[in-house]
Amino acid sequence: MSTSIDQAFVKQFQAEVHEAYQRQGSRLRPTVRTKSEIRGASTVFQKVGRGTAASKSRNGIVPVMNLDHTTVECFLQDHYAGDWIDRFDELKTNVDERAVVAQAGAFALGRKTDELIIAAMDASANEAIGTNAGETDNDGMTRNKVLLAFQALGANDVPDDGGRFAVVGWKQWSELLAIPEFANADYVGPDALPWKGTTQAKQWLGAMWMPHSGLTKVGALRYCYFYHKTAIGHAAASEVVTDVTWHGDRAASFVNSMMSQGASLIDGQGVVRMRAKE
Repeated sequence: MSTSIDQAFVKQFQAEVHEAYQRQGSRLRPTVRTKSEIRGASTVFQKVGRGTAASKSRNGIVPVMNLDHTTVECFLQDHYAGDWIDRFDELKTNVDERAVVAQAGAFALGRKTDELIIAAMDASANEAIGTNAGETDNDGMTRNKVLLAFQALGANDVPDDGGRFAVVGWKQWSELLAIPEFANADYVGPDALPWKGTTQAKQWLGAMWMPHSGLTKVGALRYCYFYHKTAIGHAAASEVVTDVTWHGDRAASFVNSMMSQGASLIDGQGVVRMRAKE
């Protein structure tokens, strides 16, 4: 047997983990601002304030906007997902144990990526709460709550440029399906129905809406969010990598998938929380 067979196993396993992570690992990473190949324990995201246009006299000096430049530091965290594969277990099962562990590790790291992004969202103090019926903490996800969040983004001059997203819990997604403006073809057209296909995501109010099982729940309240992509920063010093080590004393391989990533709130005005009773 070739002495390099172990390396072939490692390379194949790492490729399977990477593929699984890219395919189904993280749902929220594509919806936020991302930086890769970070060197160091942290990185900095730039936040630029609003500029103001002004007039000038003939041959006068062009006024300067004096944009407010601030930075938001994002600290990276190391995360691991490991498991054992017994040498003879692979001979006694009709499933590909390597693929099973590869996907489990990738999904675990994907959930951790989303946890980091959700924690950054939770740092926002921007709330969509009103005083009318259907807009309080005693109700689930309502049309009025959605419109309040939509209104808040507009009032904060958050651009409606295709970079808006909304994420809700699965119960809230079910409640949205009961809103005609969200799920009725008479309002959204036959091509934008959430019932079509297998992908649970759809465009509504200029944003991509999707359900997520990992959103923060405080007491009976589920924290859902309407946000802009540039308001949340995600940084990766190391993408998902895998190490496979043979342990003769255990007659098994230890498979360790790991990553170094972090997330931070860049602009709280671009993230609106919708609290829904669950």
